[in-house]
Amino acid sequence: MFTIDDLADRLGGYLPPDEIQQVKRAFYYAEQAHDGQRRRSGEPYVTHPLAVANILANMHMDHQSLMAAMLHDVIEDTGVSKKALGAQFGHPVAELVDGVSKLTQITFEDKAVAQAENFQKMVLAMSRDIRVIIVKLADRLHNMRTLGALRPDKKRRIARETLEIYARIAGRLGINTIRVELEDLSFQAIHPMRSERIKRAVSNARGHRRSAMREVQATLQKSVDDEGLDGTVVGRQKHLLSIYRKMRDQRKPFAEIMDVFGFRIITEDVASCYRILGVVHNLYKPVPGRFKDYIAIPKANGYQSLHTTLFGQRGMPIEVQIRTREMEAMANNGIAAHWLYKAGQTSHPIAEGSHARARAWVKGLLEMQRHAGDSLEFIEHVKNDLFPDDIYVFTPKGDIMELPQGATVIDFAYTVHTDIGNNCIACRIDRHLAPLSTRLESGQTLDIITAPGARPNLAWLNFVATAKARSAIRHALKHQQHTEAVMLGRRLLNKALAPFNTSLEELEPTVLSRAFAQLDVPSEEALLESLGLGNRVAHVVARRLVDVADGHPNDLVNEGTNSKAVVISGSEGMVINFARCCHPLPGDTVVGHLSVGKGLVVHRAECKNLTDKDDPDKVFALQWSDQIDEDFPVALRIEIESRRGLVAELAGLVTDADANIERIGIEERDARLATVNLTLSVKGRVHLARIMKRIRNLPNVGKITRMAN
Repeated sequence: MFTIDDLADRLGGYLPPDEIQQVKRAFYYAEQAHDGQRRRSGEPYVTHPLAVANILANMHMDHQSLMAAMLHDVIEDTGVSKKALGAQFGHPVAELVDGVSKLTQITFEDKAVAQAENFQKMVLAMSRDIRVIIVKLADRLHNMRTLGALRPDKKRRIARETLEIYARIAGRLGINTIRVELEDLSFQAIHPMRSERIKRAVSNARGHRRSAMREVQATLQKSVDDEGLDGTVVGRQKHLLSIYRKMRDQRKPFAEIMDVFGFRIITEDVASCYRILGVVHNLYKPVPGRFKDYIAIPKANGYQSLHTTLFGQRGMPIEVQIRTREMEAMANNGIAAHWLYKAGQTSHPIAEGSHARARAWVKGLLEMQRHAGDSLEFIEHVKNDLFPDDIYVFTPKGDIMELPQGATVIDFAYTVHTDIGNNCIACRIDRHLAPLSTRLESGQTLDIITAPGARPNLAWLNFVATAKARSAIRHALKHQQHTEAVMLGRRLLNKALAPFNTSLEELEPTVLSRAFAQLDVPSEEALLESLGLGNRVAHVVARRLVDVADGHPNDLVNEGTNSKAVVISGSEGMVINFARCCHPLPGDTVVGHLSVGKGLVVHRAECKNLTDKDDPDKVFALQWSDQIDEDFPVALRIEIESRRGLVAELAGLVTDADANIERIGIEERDARLATVNLTLSVKGRVHLARIMKRIRNLPNVGKITRMAN
C-alpha cells in the first residue's frame, strides 16, 4: 500500500525538504479530518487524497498543489472551514481547496441556463488559479481508477461526464497523459465488453508483430546514429479509445488500424528535429500530404512536434513523431510542465508559453462572460473552446442551437422542429441562399424556408448527421409512401374492376369485409397499400371481390382489361418510379410494370428491359395526364467535331431552351471527332425535339441519338 513516506521519497527528487514537510503536514491533517470515513471499496478515505497527490507528483507539481490535493475534500466532507485551512496552510492553499470543492458540486447534465451557470463557476475557479483544474483532473483520474465499487449505472454516468468534460479539458490544456487515461477508463466503464475485446486483440497483435517493430525501430535508430545525431527512437502505442474510434468512424477492421507502426524520436533541440526528419525521409519514402509541422505552428494547447507518415518495408505505413525532450514533457504534462520547470528554479519558453496560452484562454472566457448577452451565448463560446466536435449556430431570433460536427441545414431544421424539417425547401445562411446539404460552421445564422406541400426527400438520408433528423425523415417517408401506395392501389383496383362494371366505392361493406377475410388483410387501406406496392395483383383481387359479390359474371374478367389506361402525371411520388433504362417522357407510349416492393415502374412501350410483356396482371397500359408540370431526365448521344469551348456552347444552348444539364461527358474518338453523352431534364417529347433541333443546327454535328437500354 502506497504511504506518505513513499510519496515523500518521490518528492525528494525535485522539492526542497521544508516543502516536503509541509506536504506531509497536510496529509496528517487530512488523515485526522477524515478519521472514520471510508470509501465505497472499504479503504480509509485518506488513501484517495494521497493517491491524488501522487498523480500530481508524477507531473512535478508544486508543493501547494500537493497540499491542496491532500486537503481537497476536507471543506466539503468534514466540518473544517476555508478560514481554518487558511490559518493552518496559508491563503493560496485554502483558495485551491475551495476552488476544487466548488468544482465537485458542478453537474453537467443540466441544460440551458443552469448549465451555463455551472460553466461560469468552472471558469471563475480556473481564473483565480489555473492549478485548480489540474488538481481536479487528478482527483477525477483517481476516481475513475477506483470505479469498481460503484453501481453499473453510476459508473456509466460518471464515465460519460468524464469523457465529455474532464478528458476534453485535459486535452485543451495539453495534459495528454491524463487525457488518454481518462478516455480509456471511461471507455472501459461505458463499453466494458468492447474494451476487453480490443485490449485482448491489441495484446495479441503486439505479440505477433514484435519482431517487425524491433526491426523498424533498429533501422530508424541506426540511421539517426549514422548521421551523428542525438536521438532516441521509441515505439508509440495507440490507446483503446483511439483504436475504437478509428474502427467506428473510418469503418476499418482492427487489422488495418494495427497495421500502422508508430514511433517517436526524442532529440535535444529544434534543429536536430528537422535534421532527423530529413534522415527518415531518406530512409523511407514519405506519404504525400501526411506531413505536419506543429513546431513552427503549435496547436492551441501548446503541443509541438513534427508528424510524418512513411511507406515502410513491404508498403507498411509508419507514423513518426519527432520532438525535443522539452516538447515531450509538454505533450505529456501540458500546462503542468510550467511547474515542472519552475520546481527546478528554471524557466523554459515552451512551458512558459503553454502556461501563458492557458491563462489567455481563461482570460478570454472571463471577458466573454462579462460581455455575453445571456447564459446561452456564454455556453456557445465555452463549448466552442472545450468541445471542438460540436458546432453552435443561431436562429433568426438569436437563439443558439447545438449540433454535432458535420451537421447540415436539414439537421438544423429538424432540431428546431420536426414539421419545419418535413416542410423545408430552402435555407438562407447569413442571408445568402445555400443548398440544404451545406455543412454548417459555428457562428452562422440560419433561416429555414418552408412550404406547406413540401415533403422530405429520400436523398436527405445520405448527408444528415443527427439521429433525430434521420429517424424523422424515415418516418415521414414511410408515411408518405404509405399514402401514395394507397392512392395508387385504389386506382389500380378500380381499373381492374371496370370490366365488371363496378368500382370499389360501389361495393357493399359486407362484401368488402368477407373479401378482406378471405384475402387475409385487416382493412381496405392495408389491401390498397399492398396493391400499390406491387405485393398483390389488382386483377386477382378484383376477381375475388366479384366472386364474393354475387351476380357479377367471371367471364368478363379478360374482356377489355386494358381498355382504360391508368393516368399518370409524374408527381405521384415514391410508388411510381420512372425506369432509368429507357427514360420515358410525356408523349411517349408508356406501360407500367408492377414490381414487388417498388410499386409501379414506368417504361417506354418498346423498352427491351421490360419483362412479362404479355402478363396483364403485371404489365398494363398507362396514359399521360393532360396537366404535367414536372421535369424528366433523358439521355442523348451526340457525335460532333471536337473543338474548344464545346461544353460551354452546349450548356448555353440547353439553358436558352429552358432545360437543365444533369450530367455531361465527352469521349475523344480521334483527334477530330468526339462523342458527347448528355443527360438533360426536359418537359416532354416536344421539348426534347426542340432542343435536338437546336443542337443539329450547330456546325459539324454528325448524329444525335436518344439513348435507351
